[in-house]
Amino acid sequence: MDVSVVVPVFNEDESLPELTAWIERVMKENHFSYEIIFIDDGSTDQSWNQIEYLRSSNENIRGIKFQRNYGKSAALNEGFRAAHGEVVITMDADMQDSPDEIPELRRMIIEDKYDIVSGWKKVRHDPISKTIPSKFFNWFTSRVSKIKLHDFNCGLKAYRLKVVKSIEVYGEMHRYIPLLAKWAGFKKIGEKVVTHNPRKYGVSKFGTGRLITGGLDLASILFVGKYSKRPMHLFGTWGALFFLIGFVISIYLIITRLLEPGVGLSNRPPFYIALTAMIIGSQLFLSGFLAELISRNAPGRNNYLIEKKLGIE
Repeated sequence: MDVSVVVPVFNEDESLPELTAWIERVMKENHFSYEIIFIDDGSTDQSWNQIEYLRSSNENIRGIKFQRNYGKSAALNEGFRAAHGEVVITMDADMQDSPDEIPELRRMIIEDKYDIVSGWKKVRHDPISKTIPSKFFNWFTSRVSKIKLHDFNCGLKAYRLKVVKSIEVYGEMHRYIPLLAKWAGFKKIGEKVVTHNPRKYGVSKFGTGRLITGGLDLASILFVGKYSKRPMHLFGTWGALFFLIGFVISIYLIITRLLEPGVGLSNRPPFYIALTAMIIGSQLFLSGFLAELISRNAPGRNNYLIEKKLGIE
């Protein structure tokens, strides 16, 4: 199969027939074998009925219905698990992403050998309350992750099938799929300027609160990606540093006490600094040991992504 189109859906019953017809037209014009996977993320309107109706007239359409709303990350994760196409395209269901971009996105994956191609909505048709926070979010994420993208959160992206089968998207991590892929070893990440259409149906499902949760998710990904297999390297290093600082100050205080018997210990600020530093250091060490125990006993502790094997069954 040439292309799998994964579309998360949440209360988008008005746009689904038009979006489906648009995708079908693009696929037929380019002679692609394809599937469209709609993931109904607990919609309260007629979205699932629309998906069932569309399926009745086109066997290339597949659907997954959540019992309640779990969020875009969960929807994408299930869509990735169900996808079979050589190239997986994700897009939003609100008609702001253009299916006409699919052929070029697919070409960049197949011919230019990219692992991921992310859309860049260079010209956006969104209110300033969304565009300004989004610019800051993308700038900050690019600097921290070392991935040169202008629009991490663009819903229109293309993936090599192996990429989506090698990552797990959870929480609100859909914003950081390029970073998840980078940690999984897929480092050829490209970008394409894409058309961003004005919203035709419904209302935006995202608010400014995503800036706070987005920052926390980024910190979580960076930590898990770098230290999930060796948490003691982080906690142990900082624990040793704090404990050493406290120990050195304590030795200094003891020496001054011996040299000047009249000088007290507990009435001096360095005493409490040393005590606090040693307690923090001990706690960090303990956290590192506990994290190591959890990591060593985790079911996936020895799961590694293997690209090729020679002479091994």
